[in-house]
Amino acid sequence: MTESSISEPTRYCQTLIVDDDEKFCRLLREYLRPFGFQVSEAHTGTAGMRQLAESRFDVIILDLMLPGMDGLEVLRKLGTNRRVPVLMLTARGDEPDRIVGLEMGADDYLPKTASPREILAHLRAITRRSQGEDRAADDQKEIIIGNLRIDAASRTAKVGDKVLLLTSFEFDLLLALARSAGEIRTRNQLLQKIASRPQGDFDRSIDVHISSLRRKLQDDPRDPEFIVTIRNNGYMMRRQS
Repeated sequence: MTESSISEPTRYCQTLIVDDDEKFCRLLREYLRPFGFQVSEAHTGTAGMRQLAESRFDVIILDLMLPGMDGLEVLRKLGTNRRVPVLMLTARGDEPDRIVGLEMGADDYLPKTASPREILAHLRAITRRSQGEDRAADDQKEIIIGNLRIDAASRTAKVGDKVLLLTSFEFDLLLALARSAGEIRTRNQLLQKIASRPQGDFDRSIDVHISSLRRKLQDDPRDPEFIVTIRNNGYMMRRQS
């Protein structure tokens, strides 16, 4: 089906774009609407936080370069435990900010120069994960690895009696590793599975999300109970009885 032939959706994905470029916001709003994304705009970090406090959104598009309260500060105020997924827009060469943004809980990122079509593809991947679409039948089963319990149907995970507060990307990363416990998964395989995109030459997003997962699992990378680093290859969830 071509982009122009898509019919009006029955339910919009409520989307907040926080970006000070009003022309860019308007262009993106008009492009995304036929694909089911109802876009609200905020042109400062402060205005974005105010809208998030007043309304419910399914996904956030967040530019890091904002006047006053920048995107990283917005992420910090949102906290890493919020469930609304965030797509960061970054300057082409700002890898340190990109990594910090991922550490603060952003789900994915794109350069600000990305086309609307590319932004749409990333938004679709993010919202599919967060809304639990396209689940396989075995998603209804609970996965138990040691004292870690993962319920794919409710998208919750516990270590013992402690509920883990995970972003949508972190949950799907944990689920992907748990489903293939005992098998090595490369970074590229994980990105393709979770974000529907290949790993770039200098893409460290999986490593950053793994570090965050380990902190929440209290899993020591030097003596891991759950996630093992396979040097020069990827990661593996330990198989436990």
